[in-house]
Amino acid sequence: MLMRTDPFRELDRLTQQLMGTSGTWSRPSPMPMDAYREGDVYVIALDLPGVAKDAIDIDVERNMLTVRAERRPVAERDDVQKELSERPLGVFSRQVVLADTLDTEHIEADYEAGVLTLRIPIAERAKPRKVAIGDGTPRKEIRG
Repeated sequence: MLMRTDPFRELDRLTQQLMGTSGTWSRPSPMPMDAYREGDVYVIALDLPGVAKDAIDIDVERNMLTVRAERRPVAERDDVQKELSERPLGVFSRQVVLADTLDTEHIEADYEAGVLTLRIPIAERAKPRKVAIGDGTPRKEIRG
């Protein structure tokens, strides 16, 4: 049901390690994600630790789900001297292609403990259903 849209993610990670750049101000980077089906709902959980709820943006256009989040730096103060800064700052982004079998009109989103959870119901037309078997007699067409 999902398709990765960033084939260069591993290359970017290796480049950042070699260059010593752990920040993400240059371009959006993806966020870790789990996806699974729970009954008639598809669940996507994205890790966004340290991101404020108002800094998260979720868009759906056709079958493309886009989640963007920004981790902003802590306000700089004159009396604080930074000793170490390893946590990446900037824009994080993830795009997911959703299957046609999902109902993108009824997506629910919750954000708790640094985890954004999206719940996408399976569309009614995609659920299994029984098909009645006729007795072989021709149907009469009713004209109005």
